[in-house]
Amino acid sequence: MKLGVSSPLLHDSPKQWARKHKELGLAVINFSPNCEDEPALVEEYVKEARAQGLTIAEVGVWRNTLDPDEDARRKAVRFAVGQLELADRIGARCCVNIIGARGPRWDGAYKENYTRETWELGVKTIREIIDAVSPHNTYFTIESMPWMVPTGPDEYLHLLEAVDRDRFAVHMDVFNWMTTPQRYFYNEEFIEECFEKLGKSVKSCHLKDVCMEENYTLFFRETYMGNGAVNIRHLIETAMSYDEDMPFIIEHLNTDEEYLNSIRYVKKLIH
Repeated sequence: MKLGVSSPLLHDSPKQWARKHKELGLAVINFSPNCEDEPALVEEYVKEARAQGLTIAEVGVWRNTLDPDEDARRKAVRFAVGQLELADRIGARCCVNIIGARGPRWDGAYKENYTRETWELGVKTIREIIDAVSPHNTYFTIESMPWMVPTGPDEYLHLLEAVDRDRFAVHMDVFNWMTTPQRYFYNEEFIEECFEKLGKSVKSCHLKDVCMEENYTLFFRETYMGNGAVNIRHLIETAMSYDEDMPFIIEHLNTDEEYLNSIRYVKKLIH
């Protein structure tokens, strides 16, 4: 297992950034700079990560490439292309984004997220990003999300087929797909289904937990590991059966101390 965190951790230099991750026993790292930073700074971060033997797991885009405002959409697409170029240049395992949302919030829930027109624009946009770079050392991936496509493993398979690019792969956040009581209560079986269908294409995974509130009508809350119902050990073991070097990125915590606690939790769980 190769564990990492989504936080850059508090640091004053690339050397400290890489050293702090290594001292915590982490093996993978999310890249902190982006394509708009000075090339010399980018290279310094790459050099320090390599010096500590850290695998660069993800270069994030986190822009709305389906923004209804066409000027904003084109700007987001240009940034995604730049991030994919960066990921390819530094040999990251993947460059990751969400497919996008058809409203003012970049990752928001909208009825229009599910239209045929949105699907077709999403496929076209993913192709455009990949074709602009023609990567050889990385993959472009879409993170699974709760209120936009792909809504499950079957729809992700359809998306892979529709995009039809060798360098398009999967970013697995199975927690974001815990959107029904069935998936929540039978999460071990759902995890197995996801990896049976997509495991060979998964380049990176997120780690957190999900708790279903006992209130009407239905509400799933993202939470820290151990405070929900997802079988984290089963997820890690299942993912590793497809790739022993699979990155697992702990995400969405508020402080370095919370990340440290989650790192300890995972290591105790596995060992």
